[in-house]
Formats: sequence, C-alpha cells, structure tokens
Amino acid sequence: MALRTPFFTLALQIPFRSSSSFSLTVPAKTFRRPLSHSTISSSSAPANPPPPPPTLLPTVLFVPPGVEPHQVNESMVLPGSNIVIGPYAGDARIKGVEFVKSSGRARDCPKDDRPEFAILGRSNVGKSSLINALVRKKEIALTSKKPGKTQLINHFLVNKSWYLVDLPGYGFAKASEAAKMDWSSFTKGYFLNRDTLVAVLLLIDASVPPQKIDLDCANWLGRNNIPITFVFTKCDKMKVAKGKRPDENIKDFQEIIRQNYKIHPPWIMTSSVTGTGRDELLLHMSQLRNYWDQ
Repeated sequence: MALRTPFFTLALQIPFRSSSSFSLTVPAKTFRRPLSHSTISSSSAPANPPPPPPTLLPTVLFVPPGVEPHQVNESMVLPGSNIVIGPYAGDARIKGVEFVKSSGRARDCPKDDRPEFAILGRSNVGKSSLINALVRKKEIALTSKKPGKTQLINHFLVNKSWYLVDLPGYGFAKASEAAKMDWSSFTKGYFLNRDTLVAVLLLIDASVPPQKIDLDCANWLGRNNIPITFVFTKCDKMKVAKGKRPDENIKDFQEIIRQNYKIHPPWIMTSSVTGTGRDELLLHMSQLRNYWDQ
C-alpha cells in the first residue's frame, strides 16, 4: 500500500529571455507518494495550443518529478497555468470511457488498483460540464440546471486504465441539512481512505470572487495532505457587468491560498464552452498518473 509522503520545496527565480508576462518562482517536487509503468510519449502534447488567457500576477510554478528547477524554461509551462510539463507526461488522449458504478459510501467504491482523479466543487461550478468536455461525450456526467444533482460517488473508467470520479457538489443551499451532512461525511471518508487517489481536481468558479466555502475546502484538503489541482472554470466569461474579471478573481484566490499553503498547488484555467485548458489539463493529469503508477 502506497503511503503519503510530506511535501518539500525549493524556491528560486527563473530568468526568461522573452517578453513573457510571467515572473516566476519555482517550488520543487510536490507529490505525496511514489506512483505502475506507462509508456511516455512526448507527442501527446496538445498541437497548436490556444493562446494564453489574460495576464496573471507573478506566480509559483508547479515543477513535477524528473525536472530540476534550473532546467525549467518558458516553453515547458502549460498556457494559462503554473504547471511545468516533465518527462512523466504521456499519452493524454481519451480513447474510451464507461460508467462503472455509483457508491453511497467510500467502502463501496470499486476495489482495484487503478489510479483515479476526484472532481470536486460547489454545486454550480460546472463540474458535470467539465467532465463531459474532458471525455468529449454528452451526458457522461449528469448535467442539470438544478445544482446538487450528484449525490453519490460516481466512478467512470477511462481507457480501461484509470478513473474519473464525480463527487457530490458542496454548498447547495436547497439541499436538506441531513443530506449536506451525509454528503460531507462520506466524501471526506473517501478522501481519507482512498489509496488509489492521485489528486483532487478542485473546481473554482473564476467568474465570481473567492468564496469562503471553496477556501475552507482547499484548506481541509491541505491539512489532510491530499494532493490538489485548482481547476478554474468559466474562464471564457472575460467581460462582466459588475465586479472583477476572471483573471482578477483568480489572482485574489491565489493570494489567499498562499497564506495557508507553503507550496502553491498546481492550477489551470479552463472553459467547458470554448475548450480552453482541456488538452493541457489532461496532459497534466497524465504526468501525475504516470508518476503515481511507476
């Protein structure tokens, strides 16, 4: 059984020759445990990636295993993210996906050694839409105009080799208090007892200011040493009538997170409407999965 290992970091400045808007500091490896063998293919990197989203403030890079901080250059950073791509990045294509089961308790989840990624977020953050966008199939996840439809732990098997796990959304005001408690209890039980969990993709709505409930969730995951990637959704909404733009909201969220995280987790900007960040997120997941699986 794989055990969680503590995080450690090394910070330094990376000079870039181009006129990039990123001014970067770099932490070293941020994985909790060693991960079976997968074929690595550099050709899986997305062709003709979309242009990077609007400029964000100086950020902290996520440097994966196999990359030394002094080796990092601008071309290794995925657009619209702080994620460096290293040698563990492999074939990120999704060739097949199938629904496996819904579980009301963590102990009822599939019992095998396949790695998995859990997708978590507020009930109206666009969780189901992101899953559908990742697998490029309609209605793989339940999408509804009524938030809070996912009330079970749903496992989807991808390429017959790894799982996407759709978890109940949190913070839905119209759910009963009993249901909220049940969802919270079995979701936390899943996080604490699921040895095959590679990382949690915590979805954050970039079209609104930082929400306390999202920050509380992120801090709970951090305190329990659960690997996390922030996936900012709805980044296509670059014009708003009131309030700040998504890139400004993301900056504010990151500033708050830095107060509680010694190592800033990986993050990426996405849009289920335009497809922004889809290929990049899958490539990031491939390197996490391949490292976990070695």
